[in-house]
Amino acid sequence: MSQESLDIRFRRAVRRATGEVTVEVDGRPIAVGEEDTAAAAILLAGALPNRLSAVSGSPRAPYCMMGACFECLAEIDGVPLQQACLVQVADGMRIRTAKGSPT
Repeated sequence: MSQESLDIRFRRAVRRATGEVTVEVDGRPIAVGEEDTAAAAILLAGALPNRLSAVSGSPRAPYCMMGACFECLAEIDGVPLQQACLVQVADGMRIRTAKGSPT
């Protein structure tokens, strides 16, 4: 799948009239809506896969976006293994995807 098709799939259908904040995803600054979650920032940054399965090593990405599946695990502001879909972004937040083993 090309990066362009990923961008189309995760583009917001309607741009909300709220403010934006800048977060860092894997060292790259990205502007996101202040109401977005860290998982949404990962998707908007195209940082996929955001982690690898600890058992099989298969690629994973945010899936349910409501805290049930644990596929969006990421390091947020230095705290590892956070469910990124449950964390609202804040200006200056640092998000690191977990591409390696979770141990």
